[in-house]
Amino acid sequence: MLMLINCSNCRTPLQVPPGAKSIRCAICQAVTQIADHRNVPSSASHGSYHGPPTNPPAPSPYNHAPPGPLPSAHGRKKALICGISYRYSRHELKGCINDAKCMRYFLINRFKFPESSILMLTEEETDPYRLPTKQNLRMALYWLVQGCQPGDSLVFHYSGHGSRQRNHNGDEVDGYDETLCPLDFETQGMIVDDEINATIVKPLPNGVKLHTIIDACHSGTVLDLPFLCRMNRSGQYVWEDHRPRSGVWKGTNGGECISFSGCDDHQTSADTSALSRITSTGAMTFCFIQAIERGHGTTYGSILNSMRTTIRNTGEQTGGGPTTSLISMLLTGGSASGSLRQEPQLTACEPFDVYTKPFSL
Repeated sequence: MLMLINCSNCRTPLQVPPGAKSIRCAICQAVTQIADHRNVPSSASHGSYHGPPTNPPAPSPYNHAPPGPLPSAHGRKKALICGISYRYSRHELKGCINDAKCMRYFLINRFKFPESSILMLTEEETDPYRLPTKQNLRMALYWLVQGCQPGDSLVFHYSGHGSRQRNHNGDEVDGYDETLCPLDFETQGMIVDDEINATIVKPLPNGVKLHTIIDACHSGTVLDLPFLCRMNRSGQYVWEDHRPRSGVWKGTNGGECISFSGCDDHQTSADTSALSRITSTGAMTFCFIQAIERGHGTTYGSILNSMRTTIRNTGEQTGGGPTTSLISMLLTGGSASGSLRQEPQLTACEPFDVYTKPFSL
C-alpha cells in the first residue's frame, strides 16, 4: 500500500520508503519524522492541503491511494496524460479525451513508452482515483517526478480548460497567473502555475528531462518557466526573459524542462473538428502529433513552425475558408470570428537554439 505524508514544513506530499523513520522534502529540505504520522485515524485525512502546519501534522489526503502501487516507470520513460471533457456541464469540451487517447497511443508506438509507465486521468476511467479531479491531478503530478533519476524522460500532457487570475506577488510579467482547470474546479478551485512549477519543475535533478504538452487556453507560461521563445511568422525568434523581478528561481534543480503549449497567455485554444475532419480534437495536440508524424519533429523549431503553420492555414485546408472551418469548432473561452486565433508557444528553463537542438522524448 502506497504511503504518503505531508511535509511538516511546506505540506508537500512525500512518498515514504518502507521502514523509513524520517524523510527529507526535495522542495524545502525539511526533515519530517515518520513516527508522527503512524496510527492516525483515517477520518483525519481530509484536512485542507493548504492549511498551516499543525503539531502533529495532519496526514496527507493522498493517503487514500488505490490498492497497490501507482504505475511504475520502465526504461526511464514515464508519462502523465490528462484529458477532461467536463461532461454534462456548461463547460463541456468534445475533443479532450480523444487527445488523451491519441497521445497515449503516440507515446507508446512512436517513442516506446511502456504502457505500464503511463498514468491516464480522464472521466472514462473506472477507478475513482484516475478521475481528473484536483486532488487526483495533484497526486499524479507528484507521482510523475518522484524518484526520477539521471537519464529519465518524463512527459506531462494536458488537454482541458485553462484560465488565468490576477497575480498578487509580483512574479508575473503580465500580472496574471495561468491556471489549469481540473474536473471539479468550480468547487475545488484551479491549479495555479506557481504550484505546477514547484511540483514538477523545481525538483528536476541533473540528467532528467521533462516535456509538457499543454493544450489549454491561456497556457503560454502555465509552467512558469524562466524563458519564452517569441517567434514571428517567418520563423525568426528571440528568447524573452520571464524570470520574476523578485529573483525567485523558477527553473529546475539542474534538469531540463521544455514545454509546448496551445497558445499565448492572452489567447484561447480551439477544441475543433476542422483539423481531423472526422472527430473533435484539441488543435494543438493534433498539430503536435501531426508535425512529428509528417517528419517535422527533428528540432524544437521545426515542430513549433509546423504546428503554427497548420493552425494558421486551417481555413484553407478545409477548403471553405476560415468561416466554414469555424462552424465545426468550439473556441473555449473565445469568440467564433475569424480563423483559428492561437499561436502555440515554447518555453524552457534555459534558452537554446531551437533549430539545432534535436527533439527527443
